[in-house]
Amino acid sequence: MRLLKVATCNLNNWAMDFDCNLKNIKESIGRAKEAGAVIRLGPELEITGYGCEDHFLELDTVTHAWECLKDLLLGDWTDGILCSFGMPVIKGSERYNCQVLCLNRKIIMIRPKLWLANDGNYRELRWFTAWKQKDQLEDFQLPNEISVALKQKSVPFGYGFIQFLDTAVAAEICEELFTPIPPHADLALNGVEVFMNASGSHHQLRKLDYRIRAFISATHSRGGVYMYSNHQGCDGGRLYFDGCSCVVVNGDMIAQGSQFSLKDVEVVVAQVDLDAVAGFRGSISSFQEQASCKTKISSVAVPYNLCQPFNLKMSLSSPLKINYHSPEEEIAFGPGCWLWDYLRRSGASGFLLPLSGGADSSSVAAIVGCMCQLVVKEISNGDEQVKADAIRIGHYANGEFPTDSREFAKRIFYTVFMGSENSSQETRMLAKKLADEIGSWHLDVSIDTVVSAFLSLFQTLTGKRPCYKVDGGSNVENLGLQNIQARIRMVLAFMLASLLPWVHNKPGFYLVLGSSNVDEGLRGYLTKYDCSSADINPIGSISKQDLRTFLRWAATHLGYSSLAEIEAAPPTAELEPIRSNYSQLDEVDMGMTYEELSVYGRLRKVFHCGPVTMFKNLCYRWGARLTPSEVAEKVKQFFKYYSINRHKMTVLTPSYHAESYSPDDNRFDLRQFLYNARWPYQFRKIDELVKELDGEKVPFSESGDHEKMGTTLDGGGGMGVIAAGSGNPKSGH
Repeated sequence: MRLLKVATCNLNNWAMDFDCNLKNIKESIGRAKEAGAVIRLGPELEITGYGCEDHFLELDTVTHAWECLKDLLLGDWTDGILCSFGMPVIKGSERYNCQVLCLNRKIIMIRPKLWLANDGNYRELRWFTAWKQKDQLEDFQLPNEISVALKQKSVPFGYGFIQFLDTAVAAEICEELFTPIPPHADLALNGVEVFMNASGSHHQLRKLDYRIRAFISATHSRGGVYMYSNHQGCDGGRLYFDGCSCVVVNGDMIAQGSQFSLKDVEVVVAQVDLDAVAGFRGSISSFQEQASCKTKISSVAVPYNLCQPFNLKMSLSSPLKINYHSPEEEIAFGPGCWLWDYLRRSGASGFLLPLSGGADSSSVAAIVGCMCQLVVKEISNGDEQVKADAIRIGHYANGEFPTDSREFAKRIFYTVFMGSENSSQETRMLAKKLADEIGSWHLDVSIDTVVSAFLSLFQTLTGKRPCYKVDGGSNVENLGLQNIQARIRMVLAFMLASLLPWVHNKPGFYLVLGSSNVDEGLRGYLTKYDCSSADINPIGSISKQDLRTFLRWAATHLGYSSLAEIEAAPPTAELEPIRSNYSQLDEVDMGMTYEELSVYGRLRKVFHCGPVTMFKNLCYRWGARLTPSEVAEKVKQFFKYYSINRHKMTVLTPSYHAESYSPDDNRFDLRQFLYNARWPYQFRKIDELVKELDGEKVPFSESGDHEKMGTTLDGGGGMGVIAAGSGNPKSGH
């Protein structure tokens, strides 16, 4: 037997905070060594933080990374343990995203990333160069200060692996795992038994199984020990890195860390027998044949043993059931942890939320409530860092600290119902009930006098006073009156956030939370600079359908029973007068349902459909109940309003990223914001197709179950991958 103990970790590092990152790295190494591990793997770019973005272009960032590495190597941190550290390295005139492998106070080799993440939220090619010389390792001259301190002039640099006396170990960095020909395939044929994947992978609803399937697949057919390390937390941007560090052996998960946590450091340890890897590979004839004619990969020989012989003092890790959270849990815990990181690192004293009693703002309130519950739970579990942060933020004194989530919420969370003459008594009471359940400091204010003042000023200036549509006004008047209310609420929210702490003799300021969802952003169903304009928004990339499911879950699992009533109510902005024969409803206003918006969003973003391709696919998806002409009208209406309102995405509040079809203009969904909203060429092509089809319908029944989309009925064709995927919340990764 060759017994090996390995450690991987989740680290809540912070971009550009080198003190924080170095502290977390050292703590993770200390825990790994205490557990007896001889390999410690950290996340990608852990020394600098993954989200430095254009700070990677600054020489200071690279210099500080080397200084931190020197600190680690001059101490005893790498004594007896192989450590893989992520940092940027400049070689010649190129900057590389690297894993620096160290042992016994020396750098063994530097492994640059071969394939860079450059889609979706990632722009690594903006800051780094991919390493292309795969045939040999090159000699890298260490920076002079490092060379003198370590008494080491140069190290091997490039694509290769480390050959120890008893096993071979190699790095595979994040994106490389998901490429068509991942490095681990050839490395395994070269005898590498332990793969170390340092990652910077963000949370997205229903994404984790895609990632874990890749780890399992990497070793299922070729054997090996696959270690995965990830960041965990908000490192300064819209993404929440969702941890889940793990160890997989021969296709079986044997150790798994948490996906969501308030901890700064979590170390996952596993004990393996490398003879199990050798035996597995030896039993696969095709592996033996391919290994016999492999492409040789360079290696660095290290005369050192990592493994122990058979002994009963080291127990072996067994396969375990993989832990997945439900989407409702993901919505509660992911944004909840992200909010906590943002709060404790921003210097703010709490949050302020305009709480309307509707589904969206109530979802945000529930997430803050969940955050408070997580804080109290972590303190009761003995986390001193969470306790110290909570004491500071909540302004506790005399040895007191949070022991009750509602009491903690009262200190750090304001909710405000900003009612008008158009607000119903039901939403007012629901907002108050939910605030009481969560424990927030709740205010109920009427904005009618402020609205009236604006209208009087307008009348003085123009001699006219606008009327609502139900009172005979035009659409322009109706929209203008709604926008006045919405924007007054935004101004009032920021005023209260800055001054309420002063009123209550508290230091600091409060962060204003937004509560528009991803579907409203996509359609543009929001007022520019209304309450969708805030400091941050935890639900801005979550669909209405998912939020409603979350509300039902949270009513029971978070203990906020009023959420069930809120979810059952039809969505309404309550910006128009309520009459006996008229009540404003969101889906009527928009001219499309939230379910349809999710379909449009996936087709547009995930499947890259323009108007014509979207029309064709929706003819399959909706053809059983709509004629091509009716499908065409829906597609045209969506693209009309999407393009008219795209400009609103340029000022969209920074939102937690959770959905594959988010319209976030900042870096995820890069498109123009000035369109020809008539789409003359594309809509003309759709009209031509409609004329050709002449009222035909698709000869099969529509299925609401995306898991059954692959089946056919009566020998007819199915919907196809794109049309079926447009209704699948798991589409896109």
